[in-house]
Amino acid sequence: MCAKPLKKEPRQVETTGHQWDGIEEWNNPLPRWWVWVFVATVVWGIGYTVAYPAWPLLTEATPGLIGGNERLAVEAEIAAADQANAPIKAKLVAADLTAIGTDPELAQYATNAGAAIFRTNCATCHGSGAGGVEGKGYPSLLDDDWLWGGTMEDIHLTITHGIRNTTDPDARYSAMPQFGVDGTLDATQIAQVAEHVLALSGQEHDATLAAAGATIFMDTGCNGCHGDTGIGDRTLGAPNLTDAIWLYGGTREAIINTVTNAHFGVMPNWNTRLSEDEIRAVAFFVHSRGGGE
Repeated sequence: MCAKPLKKEPRQVETTGHQWDGIEEWNNPLPRWWVWVFVATVVWGIGYTVAYPAWPLLTEATPGLIGGNERLAVEAEIAAADQANAPIKAKLVAADLTAIGTDPELAQYATNAGAAIFRTNCATCHGSGAGGVEGKGYPSLLDDDWLWGGTMEDIHLTITHGIRNTTDPDARYSAMPQFGVDGTLDATQIAQVAEHVLALSGQEHDATLAAAGATIFMDTGCNGCHGDTGIGDRTLGAPNLTDAIWLYGGTREAIINTVTNAHFGVMPNWNTRLSEDEIRAVAFFVHSRGGGE
């Protein structure tokens, strides 16, 4: 049953006549200035679609009466910039990698161009400041711990072909066995190996378990990649276990997880996306961040 309509106050706004449960809809017209502004925007919008490219067709958009095309204008500006930079790019490609830093002109161009390329393509994983993401498999490029070497030649090769991707036959490749998943080691043995790794890196550990883990470390062939003392092998992409730099975390839990499941980080090969001068520029930029050798 509907409630009794509320009694209107003097000078109250008229209603539209709609009513439900005593609730009435007021008839408040829009301010005239607002209406005229709305009409003006509609007129302006129609004029814009007539004057400029606007309506999409099957293969292109309507050109508009003015005939302007912002996309073509940007492409022309990019082409002009590429043409202006063509000599310095050719010089960069022709230069010896180790000599780029000795040429002030090349070094300045490579730094500026490399920084832009890095922010566009590399910062997603390595961070805008190249510090990486600790524990997530994205290495810092600021320190001197390089899995595949930190010289200009090494960095250039890594960027060019990538790591463990399936799109470049020359990609750097290494794989750690999944000692827990494939049943090579049981949980007790993995815990012992983890204690040994903690000992190698100078962290707090259980000496008794670490001693047993050292034997397993040698017997299962961990030393084949990481070395008897755990210093690693760059030529194999085997990390140093004696420093405080960890790609997937250096806690007891993280080490156990790594030994159990292993990790298989992938870096794309950039030779299909970047030109040689761009690869050289970003390689120089990375090398100059402080960790290059």
